[in-house]
Amino acid sequence: MAMWRDGLSRLRTAWANVGSRRDRIPSDVLEQLPLADIQKVTFYKRDELTTDLICCDVDARGQTWFFHEEAEGWEEFLRYLERLPTFRKDWYEAVVHPPFAASELVAFERR
Repeated sequence: MAMWRDGLSRLRTAWANVGSRRDRIPSDVLEQLPLADIQKVTFYKRDELTTDLICCDVDARGQTWFFHEEAEGWEEFLRYLERLPTFRKDWYEAVVHPPFAASELVAFERR
């Protein structure tokens, strides 16, 4: 039950609806997430029955922002995150394999 509540809490602070495939990363979201405010970036995949959905949680200023690979603007968003110091650019290979298995990677954590 606690895991369910934690997940619900994360969704409530997210900018996007997890289930929507018409999501778009707003152009001003990068302005709302200055690199200096980002504390942690976590990539993971979600089992969508026939495919995996690559997702990203960004922790900044006490909130968790949710993004996913099918959202318009995903590539621009990734290029932005790559500017973080010590950001792991190998995150994709680490998360995507093996298919349909749980996989999570912290690509950046401010210390």
